[in-house]
Amino acid sequence: MNSMWTETSKRPTFPALQTSIKTDVLIIGGGMAGILCAYLLKNAGIDCVLAEAKQICDGVTKNTTAKITFQHGLLYHQLINRFGKEKASLYYAVQKESCERLVSLCKNMDCDLERKDSFVYSLSDPQKIQNEVNALRTLGEDAAFCRETELLFPVAGAVQVKNQARFHPLKFVFGIAKELPIYEHTKILQLQPGKATTHHGEIRFKTAIVATHFPILNKHGAYFLKLYQHRSYALALEGAESPRGMYVDEKDTGLSFRTYQNLLLLGGGGHRTGKQGGNWKELEQFARRYYPGAKIVTRWATQDCVSLDGVPYIGRYGKNTQGLYVATGFNKWGMSSSMVSAMILTDLVQGKENKYASVFNPARSIFTPQLLCNAWESLLGILTPTVPRCPHLGCALKYNPQEHSWDCPCHGSRFDEHGALLNNPATDDKRM
Repeated sequence: MNSMWTETSKRPTFPALQTSIKTDVLIIGGGMAGILCAYLLKNAGIDCVLAEAKQICDGVTKNTTAKITFQHGLLYHQLINRFGKEKASLYYAVQKESCERLVSLCKNMDCDLERKDSFVYSLSDPQKIQNEVNALRTLGEDAAFCRETELLFPVAGAVQVKNQARFHPLKFVFGIAKELPIYEHTKILQLQPGKATTHHGEIRFKTAIVATHFPILNKHGAYFLKLYQHRSYALALEGAESPRGMYVDEKDTGLSFRTYQNLLLLGGGGHRTGKQGGNWKELEQFARRYYPGAKIVTRWATQDCVSLDGVPYIGRYGKNTQGLYVATGFNKWGMSSSMVSAMILTDLVQGKENKYASVFNPARSIFTPQLLCNAWESLLGILTPTVPRCPHLGCALKYNPQEHSWDCPCHGSRFDEHGALLNNPATDDKRM
């Protein structure tokens, strides 16, 4: 179940930490966000080290659909209604800037960058589409309402944003990682103020950034209530009629479409981790109906952290965690939000003001309907009297027959059939 990106890239290797060291900034987590943080910090002249428990980009980054876009579903209409035009404008501006910075970096390397239009479509609600078009135009973007698309099925409408991009994420990130101070197979066993303990030494630091997809410290920030995880699935199809643009359904359970070389990457089948969903079966049924002559080349799955209000958490880890920062809750838009994280955190760790930081402040209000849903799922998981149980906070695990894994419906930790950890926030294997 390797992704298309894993199959078509050459992974660099980095040493494991073998002794105690000192650094100004410790970055924990070697995915796209952590590596971009290290890249911007190093280029700003800041002494930094990145520690990855396994290999870089061996988690969610390798399973992305790799769209570089500030068009994040039908988010901007929601942002204006919830936070007002000023904050929505800041979110739009920094996401747009992050996309341009990614594209600029891509131009200096061979990572299959292509400029393409992006579309978010609805199968049933044209008014939702019109509302988003209006919101984007209010923010200064020349968005368009489309009734006709390249898709092989009818839609109620789609929001078109021009000149977005797609790329090969691993070719890109492996390219920028080569010269960075990275330690692989260096698991942080204990994190204390100014000191991280590993198997073979300590890392002394002034500031730390936790970029581990789902934050690993439970006693600060209440991320176990502020986040839930969502799984989605992908097929790479050969011989399928492919659209020129990039398409995504406005619903979490809908389908996405983009191409890579001669392949169509079909995504969907999504569900909350630990719950039932369409999985690959749904995608296979769709492919048989609309692309009857296509061949499945490979398949993979991914997992996304979803915040309470649709905006990532980027900034100080908790109210009382001086010198400890976090980047999480990218809501399926990890490419642009990883760069946003790096831009903001590079300023914050230097004590500089960043005009966008307030929008992503992890300490903002958590009182949303999603909070009640997350709390209810956690309570159900804790009270369910079955085994095995998740070592993270003790919730009952559910078996996932599609992926042959044990998944936590509370916070999204996953384990294989032998108990090996697949996805955090759990930090250790589970004895089955």
